[in-house]
Amino acid sequence: MLRAADIVLDRGTRKVVVGERSVDLTPSECDLLSALMASPGRVFTRAELLAEVQGVIYEGYERTIDVHIRNVRTKIEPDTRHPRYIETVYGVGYRFAAE
Repeated sequence: MLRAADIVLDRGTRKVVVGERSVDLTPSECDLLSALMASPGRVFTRAELLAEVQGVIYEGYERTIDVHIRNVRTKIEPDTRHPRYIETVYGVGYRFAAE
């Protein structure tokens, strides 16, 4: 079980709760959020996140992480224009906001 900010992610059941609201994530989105939440403040490159989600890295597929991040943000962020949980680190990748 991972807890960060007001998000709870149960890795066993793959259930995500933001505040008191249950959120449905795809398996890839759940794996991505799990990797980020497990190390708040750590910056992950797109390649590292792709390896977490896909298990392998395919050249040229790193930008698919951007799509997954956008989808997760749409589901968990109160305002996607000003992300509170998943931060973009320009030129590098993404991180889950450290508390």
